[in-house]
Amino acid sequence: MAEIEVLLPKMGESVAEATVITWLKEVGETIEAEESLIEIATDKVDSEVPAPADGVLVKKLFAEGEVAQVGDVIAIISTEGGGEASVSAPAETKTEAPAPEVVAEVAAPAKTTTEQVELSKTGDSGKFYSPLVRNIAKEEGISMAELESIAGSGKDGRVNKADILAYVENNKGGNVVSAPAPSSREKQTPDKVVGSTINKPLPKPTIPVGPNDTIVEMDRMRKLIADHMVMSKQTSPHVTSYVEADVTNIVNWRNSVKDRFIKENGEKITFTPIFLEAIAKAIKDMPGVNVSIDGTNIIQRGNINLGMAAALPSGNLIVPVIKNADRLNLLGLTKAVNDLAKRAREGKLSPDEIQGGTYTMTNVGTFGNVMGTPIINQPQVCIMAVGAIRKMVSVIETPQGDTIGIRHKMFLSHAYDHRVVDGALGGMFVRKVADYLEQFDPNREI
Repeated sequence: MAEIEVLLPKMGESVAEATVITWLKEVGETIEAEESLIEIATDKVDSEVPAPADGVLVKKLFAEGEVAQVGDVIAIISTEGGGEASVSAPAETKTEAPAPEVVAEVAAPAKTTTEQVELSKTGDSGKFYSPLVRNIAKEEGISMAELESIAGSGKDGRVNKADILAYVENNKGGNVVSAPAPSSREKQTPDKVVGSTINKPLPKPTIPVGPNDTIVEMDRMRKLIADHMVMSKQTSPHVTSYVEADVTNIVNWRNSVKDRFIKENGEKITFTPIFLEAIAKAIKDMPGVNVSIDGTNIIQRGNINLGMAAALPSGNLIVPVIKNADRLNLLGLTKAVNDLAKRAREGKLSPDEIQGGTYTMTNVGTFGNVMGTPIINQPQVCIMAVGAIRKMVSVIETPQGDTIGIRHKMFLSHAYDHRVVDGALGGMFVRKVADYLEQFDPNREI
């Protein structure tokens, strides 16, 4: 009986793990090649993993809710009809995967006993420990009792990757046996001076619940957004600069070409690609905003990959990315914006399409807001909010003198990480974007 291992595939730049959401096939069921086998979630995107060949599903190696790493074997398919003999294999087989000699290799350097590295996925407290957390605990020589003592920041006090790495960092001189050299995971913890995450979970406030209140648990995406936003505020000292831009030429131009544009190109033209075009031009002039911080190192990004925050029907936000936006003309940007926005609403984005952004724009004007104070989308260092376009009474300078007129104006709000972007650069950048918008050619050809 030939068996094929189903691996968790690589799903895009910097995507290292995924959570099992739903198994679409049960053990013993037949499946065809390319038929969806399992639904997984990475960051904010759900996707499906297809079967690599025809056969029978004989083993599931990850349970729903567990986290798998890219390259892990998540299932086994028998390509010959004798799959029923293996149907009884339990889904928990994965927990028995490490061979005794592997455990010995982990235990030997730390001089710990077998009991110290044998960790169950559920502790006496009832808390669930993911495979990733248990693997880190084994590598660091953390016993089950120690694992149970860690204050988790996840749902119901669940210990996540950040919690156990913080515990390892804080207890190097304590109960945890220190290794001769820092592990690769320890090297990834943020620098204490420049980096900035809070090592210990913040105390949770006591929230009173009234008799007429209703408790609704956050959905998975909202939990991810909440964690990401808190992490960003803890990581980056945010500063926001504001500029008002006169976009009358843009409004008049769009009004004059929008019908012809859709007829000739099959695409609606909105203001978003025009704003993104101006941002891309400004980044080429001032590349200091197109960076990331790694400890005390500044990573200067070679590409201009613009993220655009898009609202979903659920009320959540997602940020698809236009790669190499500076290489696209206005038509190319329009098609990219429309395509990504449509597929974001339909839940059809791939993990790679929300990865690799170097700068983000969010359009708060869509909701009638005139300005905002956006939170930086880590690991980027800047984000710009574009506000609603409003008719304003303005002073217009002409060769014949000043006059009063009606102009279309909007506010640009530029939030930036003050560790690497100072007020001069942050303020000049948003002014440069406004200049490109104000200098828009009203006679521009499509």
